[in-house]
This record gives sequence, structure tokens and C-alpha cells, in this order.
Amino acid sequence: MNIISFDDFKKIDIRTGTIIEVERVPNTRKLYKIRVDLGERGVKQTISSLVGYYTKEELLNKRAIFLANLEPAKFAGETSEGMLLAAEMNDKVVLLTTDKEIRNGAKIT
Repeated sequence: MNIISFDDFKKIDIRTGTIIEVERVPNTRKLYKIRVDLGERGVKQTISSLVGYYTKEELLNKRAIFLANLEPAKFAGETSEGMLLAAEMNDKVVLLTTDKEIRNGAKIT
């Protein structure tokens, strides 16, 4: 495990968001293109390998935790502007969510 400084942690921008669109990325086995509403921060797109763990219907309108300041990257020709955070163990993947209602774009501290 790598230890980071508090100053490094402060660089990370993690926000709450609601998944508003989900579609399969063509010609891939595991990828969804997901659009996440981050409130005042706008809508961001992520490419996530959640096929097999969640259906489109399970993801749509789900509140999730989103890493908002990750450098954009291309996956299967699609741009990913951040990352949905999930817990992973063995063959199980579970998205991180909030236990109570809070507005989209709330900062995780």
C-alpha cells in the first residue's frame, strides 16, 4: 500500500452524482458509456466495465460516487471524463453510493 500525503488527498475531487444515461459500448464485452449528473459541475461521461455486474436498468437513476478530476482517457474510442468508484472483492463489484439524499455535486471529504 502506498501512503499519500494530505496535500495529495486534497487534490482529489470526489463528488456525488446521479446516473442519467447508460448504453453499451459497441464491440466490447464489459463496457458501458455512462453519463453522470454532477449538479453545478455539469454532466460527465465515464466508460465503466460494469457489464455483468449491473444491468442498464439497475444503473439508471442510481446515485453514485464519482472521481471528477481524473485526466480524460479513451476506451474503445469513447472518452471517459472521470471514474465511478466501486468496492471490488473476488468476483463482486459494488458501486459506492450515499446512504441519504444529498444534492448532485456534493463534495466528498
